[in-house]
Amino acid sequence: MAETPPLVDRTALKLHRARAQVQELFLHSAALDEVQDRLSMVNKVFTDIAIVTPFPQIWAEAYPDATTILDDDTLALNSQSFDLVIHAMCLHWANDPVGQLIQCRRALRPDGLNLTICLGSQTLTELRSVLAEAEIAQRGGLSPRVLPMPEIRDLGGLLQRAGFALPVADSALLTAQYRDMFHLMHDLRAMGETNALAARLRTPSSRSLFAQAAALYEEHFGGDGTLPASFEMISLTGWAPSASQPQPLRPGSAQARLADALNTAETKLSD
Repeated sequence: MAETPPLVDRTALKLHRARAQVQELFLHSAALDEVQDRLSMVNKVFTDIAIVTPFPQIWAEAYPDATTILDDDTLALNSQSFDLVIHAMCLHWANDPVGQLIQCRRALRPDGLNLTICLGSQTLTELRSVLAEAEIAQRGGLSPRVLPMPEIRDLGGLLQRAGFALPVADSALLTAQYRDMFHLMHDLRAMGETNALAARLRTPSSRSLFAQAAALYEEHFGGDGTLPASFEMISLTGWAPSASQPQPLRPGSAQARLADALNTAETKLSD
């Protein structure tokens, strides 16, 4: 069977990240705040923490004793060595996202927690739409320019496929304001989040294409002197299975009827 071609050019991605500027990584700082907020609501003390991140300096102050590793295809995580694994702002760049989650689950001890923060499908919808509209107008077709982001329902399914218990997926939409489209693209470059798709065009695009896209951005989304850019932050939580966790009851083992609890009559469905 032929191998599935990779979605992401990991060599290009590493080059983009090498140019990133730490002071511009506001999405990673937002991810750190989200993780700390969620962990504050967990009634458990974590002592062995691993963080999967391309930018360990963001996490060093908050978690100085944590093990930080890069988000390579094969994660440098030992089996059942941690009680908390944080996968921080890089799952959307994975060629095999379910494989990343499986490796995180295997690195956890029973009843250990995996907390993943990544970008979702509502990210950069404005930029995606104006680039597509401009390219269709000028070239008569589309080329891969913005990374296709996962839907939250798909990510929830990946948690189950990876073998996590008690999976939960939710999201929050952040909106940043920019002077113009080129200001946004400069920020994406400073964050190491520019186009690293394996199928991207390898020849430079014309200036007129980006000029038209910038004009469309202003036309469709402008109004108060700034332009919005959406970033969907998806949070995934799942626990390594353990006998101490709540277990579903065996079908038919209920001791009371739901109709009695609701004080209503039970009606049989027709065949």
